[in-house]
Amino acid sequence: MTEKIGYKLNPEKLKKAPQYITPYVFLGAFYYTEDYEYFDVIKPYLDVPEEPKTLEEIQQEFTEKIDKQIEDVKHNFEALKYRQEYQFSKKITQIIEDIEFARKNGSFPAKLDCSKLTATGSNITSNFVIKEGGEEVGYYAFGNGYLKYYMNKKPNFIVRFCMNKLLGFRWIDT
Repeated sequence: MTEKIGYKLNPEKLKKAPQYITPYVFLGAFYYTEDYEYFDVIKPYLDVPEEPKTLEEIQQEFTEKIDKQIEDVKHNFEALKYRQEYQFSKKITQIIEDIEFARKNGSFPAKLDCSKLTATGSNITSNFVIKEGGEEVGYYAFGNGYLKYYMNKKPNFIVRFCMNKLLGFRWIDT
Protein backbone atom coordinates (compact mmCIF):
# COMPACT_ATOMS: atom_id res chain seq x y z
CA MET A 1 0.00 0.00 0.00
CA THR A 2 1.43 3.35 -0.98
CA GLU A 3 1.38 6.30 1.35
CA LYS A 4 -0.25 9.48 0.18
CA ILE A 5 2.01 12.51 0.34
CA GLY A 6 0.49 15.57 2.01
CA TYR A 7 1.57 19.09 1.09
CA LYS A 8 1.72 21.86 3.65
CA LEU A 9 -0.11 25.16 3.10
CA ASN A 10 2.35 28.05 2.66
CA PRO A 11 1.12 31.18 4.54
CA GLU A 12 3.38 33.54 2.52
CA LYS A 13 1.92 32.34 -0.78
CA LEU A 14 -1.58 32.40 0.71
CA LYS A 15 -1.23 36.12 1.58
CA LYS A 16 -1.06 36.91 -2.13
CA ALA A 17 -3.97 34.63 -3.03
CA PRO A 18 -7.20 36.12 -4.41
CA GLN A 19 -10.34 36.05 -2.27
CA TYR A 20 -12.06 33.26 -4.23
CA ILE A 21 -9.47 30.74 -2.95
CA THR A 22 -10.72 31.06 0.66
CA PRO A 23 -13.61 28.55 0.39
CA TYR A 24 -11.26 25.87 -0.93
CA VAL A 25 -8.97 26.21 2.07
CA PHE A 26 -10.70 24.64 5.06
CA LEU A 27 -9.98 25.95 8.52
CA GLY A 28 -7.78 23.60 10.43
CA ALA A 29 -6.55 21.72 7.38
CA PHE A 30 -2.82 22.16 6.98
CA TYR A 31 -1.96 19.28 4.68
CA TYR A 32 -3.55 18.44 1.36
CA THR A 33 -3.05 15.32 -0.73
CA GLU A 34 -3.32 15.01 -4.48
CA ASP A 35 -6.63 13.19 -4.19
CA TYR A 36 -8.25 16.33 -2.70
CA GLU A 37 -11.08 17.46 -4.98
CA TYR A 38 -9.78 21.04 -5.44
CA PHE A 39 -6.07 20.23 -5.30
CA ASP A 40 -5.39 21.94 -8.66
CA VAL A 41 -7.00 25.17 -7.39
CA ILE A 42 -4.91 25.44 -4.22
CA LYS A 43 -1.71 23.85 -5.56
CA PRO A 44 0.00 27.23 -6.17
CA TYR A 45 -0.41 28.02 -2.44
CA LEU A 46 1.10 24.78 -1.19
CA ASP A 47 4.70 23.86 -0.56
CA VAL A 48 5.00 21.34 -3.37
CA PRO A 49 8.64 20.37 -3.89
CA GLU A 50 9.91 20.70 -7.42
CA GLU A 51 11.37 17.73 -9.14
CA PRO A 52 15.15 17.91 -9.08
CA LYS A 53 16.83 18.84 -12.34
CA THR A 54 18.87 16.32 -14.16
CA LEU A 55 22.59 16.72 -14.65
CA GLU A 56 22.06 17.39 -18.36
CA GLU A 57 19.54 20.19 -17.62
CA ILE A 58 21.92 21.83 -15.15
CA GLN A 59 24.81 21.55 -17.61
CA GLN A 60 22.68 23.04 -20.42
CA GLU A 61 21.64 26.03 -18.24
CA PHE A 62 25.25 26.61 -17.21
CA THR A 63 26.44 26.48 -20.82
CA GLU A 64 23.75 28.97 -21.88
CA LYS A 65 24.70 31.38 -19.07
CA ILE A 66 28.40 31.19 -19.94
CA ASP A 67 27.68 31.71 -23.66
CA LYS A 68 25.53 34.75 -22.89
CA GLN A 69 28.23 36.25 -20.65
CA ILE A 70 30.85 35.69 -23.36
CA GLU A 71 28.62 37.42 -25.92
CA ASP A 72 28.05 40.36 -23.53
CA VAL A 73 31.79 40.74 -22.93
CA LYS A 74 32.51 40.64 -26.67
CA HIS A 75 29.82 43.25 -27.32
CA ASN A 76 31.15 45.52 -24.56
CA PHE A 77 34.71 45.23 -25.89
CA GLU A 78 33.55 46.09 -29.41
CA ALA A 79 31.66 49.14 -28.15
CA LEU A 80 34.69 50.23 -26.10
CA LYS A 81 36.95 49.76 -29.13
CA TYR A 82 34.74 51.96 -31.34
CA ARG A 83 34.51 54.65 -28.64
CA GLN A 84 38.26 54.70 -28.14
CA GLU A 85 38.94 54.80 -31.88
CA TYR A 86 36.52 57.72 -32.24
CA GLN A 87 38.13 59.63 -29.34
CA PHE A 88 41.61 58.92 -30.71
CA SER A 89 40.62 60.08 -34.19
CA LYS A 90 39.05 63.24 -32.76
CA LYS A 91 42.16 64.01 -30.71
CA ILE A 92 44.54 63.38 -33.62
CA THR A 93 42.42 65.62 -35.87
CA GLN A 94 42.61 68.40 -33.28
CA ILE A 95 46.39 68.01 -33.00
CA ILE A 96 46.81 68.17 -36.79
CA GLU A 97 44.60 71.29 -36.94
CA ASP A 98 46.70 72.92 -34.20
CA ILE A 99 49.91 72.12 -36.09
CA GLU A 100 48.48 73.60 -39.31
CA PHE A 101 47.44 76.72 -37.35
CA ALA A 102 50.98 76.99 -35.92
CA ARG A 103 52.52 76.71 -39.42
CA LYS A 104 50.33 79.54 -40.71
CA ASN A 105 50.46 81.87 -37.70
CA GLY A 106 53.78 81.06 -36.08
CA SER A 107 52.28 79.92 -32.75
CA PHE A 108 49.80 77.41 -31.46
CA PRO A 109 46.22 78.59 -30.81
CA ALA A 110 45.48 79.81 -27.28
CA LYS A 111 43.39 77.36 -25.29
CA LEU A 112 42.43 79.94 -22.63
CA ASP A 113 41.02 83.40 -23.36
CA CYS A 114 43.01 85.75 -21.13
CA SER A 115 41.91 89.01 -22.75
CA LYS A 116 39.85 90.09 -19.70
CA LEU A 117 42.62 89.49 -17.13
CA THR A 118 44.70 92.37 -15.82
CA ALA A 119 47.69 92.11 -13.52
CA THR A 120 48.83 94.93 -11.24
CA GLY A 121 51.76 94.07 -9.04
CA SER A 122 50.99 90.81 -7.30
CA ASN A 123 47.19 91.27 -7.52
CA ILE A 124 45.31 89.66 -10.40
CA THR A 125 41.76 90.80 -11.07
CA SER A 126 39.20 89.86 -13.67
CA ASN A 127 36.11 91.56 -15.06
CA PHE A 128 32.81 89.80 -15.63
CA VAL A 129 30.64 91.54 -18.23
CA ILE A 130 27.06 90.66 -19.13
CA LYS A 131 25.52 92.31 -22.19
CA GLU A 132 22.01 91.98 -23.53
CA GLY A 133 23.06 92.89 -27.06
CA GLY A 134 22.19 95.91 -29.12
CA GLU A 135 22.52 99.56 -27.95
CA GLU A 136 23.37 99.65 -24.24
CA VAL A 137 22.49 102.90 -22.44
CA GLY A 138 24.31 102.03 -19.23
CA TYR A 139 25.20 99.29 -16.82
CA TYR A 140 24.97 98.20 -13.22
CA ALA A 141 28.36 97.87 -11.54
CA PHE A 142 28.98 95.82 -8.43
CA GLY A 143 31.91 96.29 -6.07
CA ASN A 144 34.86 97.96 -7.77
CA GLY A 145 33.40 97.43 -11.23
CA TYR A 146 34.42 93.78 -11.52
CA LEU A 147 30.84 92.81 -12.38
CA LYS A 148 29.08 94.85 -15.07
CA TYR A 149 25.54 94.21 -16.31
CA TYR A 150 24.76 96.26 -19.42
CA MET A 151 21.12 97.13 -20.21
CA ASN A 152 19.30 98.46 -23.28
CA LYS A 153 16.87 100.59 -21.26
CA LYS A 154 17.63 102.86 -18.31
CA PRO A 155 15.65 101.86 -15.19
CA ASN A 156 13.61 104.52 -13.41
CA PHE A 157 14.89 106.37 -10.33
CA ILE A 158 13.18 104.12 -7.76
CA VAL A 159 14.66 100.96 -9.25
CA ARG A 160 18.14 102.48 -9.46
CA PHE A 161 17.88 103.79 -5.87
CA CYS A 162 16.77 100.41 -4.48
CA MET A 163 19.41 98.49 -6.44
CA ASN A 164 22.08 100.82 -5.06
CA LYS A 165 20.96 100.96 -1.41
CA LEU A 166 19.68 97.41 -0.95
CA LEU A 167 21.94 95.34 -3.22
CA GLY A 168 24.98 97.55 -3.78
CA PHE A 169 24.59 97.80 -7.57
CA ARG A 170 25.43 101.30 -8.91
CA TRP A 171 23.95 102.55 -12.20
CA ILE A 172 26.46 104.10 -14.61
CA ASP A 173 25.39 105.81 -17.86
CA THR A 174 27.47 105.16 -20.96
